[in-house]
Amino acid sequence: MYIRAREEFVTMRILRGENMLESEIEKYLCMRIKKDLQGLALKFVSPGFNGVPDRIVLVPYGRIYFVETKAPGKRLRKLQEYVRGIIKGLGFEVWRIDSKVKADEFIKWVGGEI
Repeated sequence: MYIRAREEFVTMRILRGENMLESEIEKYLCMRIKKDLQGLALKFVSPGFNGVPDRIVLVPYGRIYFVETKAPGKRLRKLQEYVRGIIKGLGFEVWRIDSKVKADEFIKWVGGEI
């Protein structure tokens, strides 16, 4: 009962965009990528190479994006900024998403490219 009530509470906060945690923003983004873009948002973990973005987003037609989710108003750490520069230098898009609004902007932008 508690788990279901907690899930409903989190879902309502996500839908309203209120005081979202990083994990809630990430969950919302992954749901939108799957539903609206028919893509995948794979968790990116790279042992021995710290500072990589949270997700690798794969969408139809071979498009690849890297996404770092943050709690609202939080900035990237220096190491994350450094790794972001490396990835961008290789020609990939790297997004920092810290709100539902920015997640929606990402979906709209990527959807317009497909």
